[in-house]
Amino acid sequence: MTAIRGAAAAITGAASGIGRALALELAARGCDLALADRDEGGLQAAAAEIAKAGATKVTIHRVDVSEPQQIVEFAQAAIAAHPTLNIVVNNAGVALMGSFNEIDQAQMDWLMNINFWGVVHGTRAFLPHLAKQREAHIVNLSSIFGIVGPPGQTAYAAAKFAVRGFSESLRHELQMADSPVKLSVVHPGGIATNIARNSRTGSGVTDNARRAESIERFDNAARTTPEVAAQTIANGIERNKPRILIGFDAKFIDLLQRLRPATYWKLLAGIFNKRARLGEKKQA
Repeated sequence: MTAIRGAAAAITGAASGIGRALALELAARGCDLALADRDEGGLQAAAAEIAKAGATKVTIHRVDVSEPQQIVEFAQAAIAAHPTLNIVVNNAGVALMGSFNEIDQAQMDWLMNINFWGVVHGTRAFLPHLAKQREAHIVNLSSIFGIVGPPGQTAYAAAKFAVRGFSESLRHELQMADSPVKLSVVHPGGIATNIARNSRTGSGVTDNARRAESIERFDNAARTTPEVAAQTIANGIERNKPRILIGFDAKFIDLLQRLRPATYWKLLAGIFNKRARLGEKKQA
């Protein structure tokens, strides 16, 4: 087990969504926190909410995870403030809507720098310190789109598949080295956050109605709350689960991909379209 009570954790993307919910959940379980995000106001609000609940030590750090040097400086500051820090959650992420021929290379680089390289740089910055602890844990956020690749998500799926591959390979290296560091990769299904509403749109997308439709479809499919996601991740840390699937949808899609690894999309598309129609009827 990796004990949460008495631990200290660094969390990126902690100002909103899963990151914020996880900060609150870990604090409730007795964990000190170093919270990072670009949204300093959101961090301050999260820290204030945590402060109301108890004596957990919380530090906040404005960090853009697309900038490797800022991640290095965050690790140094977080470790200085929390010398026994032993949990790192690489959670920060963004979304980009549009098919491959509608997104330009600069946009794809922007997403990869955050969703993939942010995870790699975060892991590299903290790992030497974690390796010196009696027990430690890295949590890397992938997605259910790190297990299946839907149309319109070439950049996002590429990054999340990369997070999965990087994390699984590193976990095996840590096991072979008999390291005290455990590693979990997280695959959330539809989580009710603002990631879709805050997403960027490919430069080649000319139909503005498509963005609204995509957001509506995501909202209809997002059945799991950030709070439930946070509880699932925290439980996974405590149990040293190597893979954490969040939501019935993630578990179903994972199973379907195993059964139909090359032909899952036709069935999934039919399910998603049916849910979208049901959502439209409810709103009517």
